[in-house]
Amino acid sequence: MSFDLRFTKGQGTGNDFVLFSDPEGDTELTPTQIAAVCDRRFGVGADGVIRAVRSRNLDDGAPALAADSDATWFMDYWNADGSVSEMCGNGIRVFTKYLLDQGLAELHPGDSIAIGTRAGVRTVTPNRAGFEADLGRWRLAGGEPLVRAKNLPVARPGIGIDVGNPHVVVALADDAELDGLDLAYQPMLEPVPEAGANIEFVVPADPLVEDGVGRIRMRVHERGSGETLSCGTGAVAAALAVRHWAGAGAPDEWRVQVPGGVLGVRMFAGDDGEHVALSGPAELVFDGVLSLA
Repeated sequence: MSFDLRFTKGQGTGNDFVLFSDPEGDTELTPTQIAAVCDRRFGVGADGVIRAVRSRNLDDGAPALAADSDATWFMDYWNADGSVSEMCGNGIRVFTKYLLDQGLAELHPGDSIAIGTRAGVRTVTPNRAGFEADLGRWRLAGGEPLVRAKNLPVARPGIGIDVGNPHVVVALADDAELDGLDLAYQPMLEPVPEAGANIEFVVPADPLVEDGVGRIRMRVHERGSGETLSCGTGAVAAALAVRHWAGAGAPDEWRVQVPGGVLGVRMFAGDDGEHVALSGPAELVFDGVLSLA
């Protein structure tokens, strides 16, 4: 038996998503269906699927409502292979754009919106770039796992960073080394993290800091999706890693060049410790209807 899925295609710096509205939580796609939707030859094509569901109608939404009663909408995010993910930095901006476009939420000048995610409540605010998402507190995940990647002749140490989902950031020598990576093949981590990780390869710009803003280039292999044109939480992790390596005096504002565009990262003090925010564009590309088995 098949049914029609009404969807919207959206993207943020080339990181693309299929979004659909299911306020009551009646349409829960299976991992197989999600993978079929994301297939770039036989489906719509996307790096992930985002369901807009009322937090009260989803078990995972209960902690969000307990933390913030304003987090009435939950971003139910799934990777392209049908696996569930805790958080998506580009996705939450596109999700916010979708809620506004569909008339599911309103944002007045100076306002922000609280969104429930599996990583906790995240706050999104409009800005000149599009939207800025406060991704909350971050932490060093510990250890220096070795990273092997195709066309990288020697394994490199990475640094583990958690921004609501797991990342390993690897510093490369120059642009040639970054451009030469073949990320169609999944990089290998030693030891292998239990929950996997997104892996970012980063090169500092020359000069690293210009007008008080740090500048880096990044490519990423996302857990469950492969190489993508952009990863928002990955850009945040990469900026945090380079700032950590740079040491005292490194800036708290960064521009991260990804294959799909430019993202802004900002570190700032919060009541519960240092927070990190991600800013960038969010666009809705087209609407459609897909018949699913």
